[in-house]
Amino acid sequence: MRWDGQAVGVDDGALPGLQRMGFIRSVRSPQFEGMTFHEILCKSALNKVPNAAMLPFRYTVNGYRGCSHACRYCFARPTHEYLDLDAGADFDTQVVVKTNVADVLRRELSRRSWQRETVALGTNTDPYQRAEGRYALMPGIIAALADSGTPFSILTKGTLLRRDLPLITEAARHVDVSIAVSLAVGDPELHKDVEPGTPTPQARLGLIAAVREAGLDCHVMVAPVLPHLTDSVTHLDALLGEIAAAGATGVTAFGLHLPGSTRGWFMAWLERSHPELVAVYRELYGCGAYLPSDYKKMLHDRVTPLIAKHGLAPDRRPFRAVAAPAVDCAEALQPTQPTLF
Repeated sequence: MRWDGQAVGVDDGALPGLQRMGFIRSVRSPQFEGMTFHEILCKSALNKVPNAAMLPFRYTVNGYRGCSHACRYCFARPTHEYLDLDAGADFDTQVVVKTNVADVLRRELSRRSWQRETVALGTNTDPYQRAEGRYALMPGIIAALADSGTPFSILTKGTLLRRDLPLITEAARHVDVSIAVSLAVGDPELHKDVEPGTPTPQARLGLIAAVREAGLDCHVMVAPVLPHLTDSVTHLDALLGEIAAAGATGVTAFGLHLPGSTRGWFMAWLERSHPELVAVYRELYGCGAYLPSDYKKMLHDRVTPLIAKHGLAPDRRPFRAVAAPAVDCAEALQPTQPTLF
């Protein structure tokens, strides 16, 4: 039978890194061509964020590792290497699914020690990527948070969030809920090339409108802004105008950063699609993952009046950009262990 090789206990050649995560089985399905889902039983759901002083939240929950959105620039790519998977094609097609995450989360939230701090969803990989259509982890996660009185935020590019709007709206009656949609590329052709697995810009504008129609605020992350690709006044002005017309209540914009192996994956794409920019990017990122301060100031000065022009509220705490620490080139170019949110 077609599914015989996917039974629990069958040796399917899963890579060793998955074995230490409660691996159950690997699943392939005709509905998700080219994708492999590695189902695991997680031991914990709440992740305490390292260096929490630099972030507006201390806890996250991620139901998935890896992401079919396949954004060339995704900062979370290096986390796949911990699983003995690569940060490139494996990250896009080998998705780890924490099948019991909602039950584990509910147990953790019931502890007397839990202080009901805000929990962020979507900080590592997208909770509403395509796999969510198969596994439906988010309804259980949202219900567990709401039932425990825990406030939460959601950041997504996935229009599947529409499915859960009634549940999220009900949760917002009992706890603080923040929703943000990521939309940084307005050009349809560039979108298809740099974010090939994501819903279209128009679909995400429709999602923003749907969130607002449900009576919820909707922040928009215009991030990452790609130097010399999406940072022009023309592009930003047009995109912010569409975001405002969709009803967004606020915007955060900041530039691309390229940590660890994300840098190599993105630069390989840039060389294929925009070879004229390779030298420019090498100069911009000569000191590591972050853009130089003069570029960040330029982008801030460019985007701030455009945000005001379109009547959008500026940055708000749950989704604000975090400033990069000041480091010299020699330090920045040293390899680092990826943060495992």
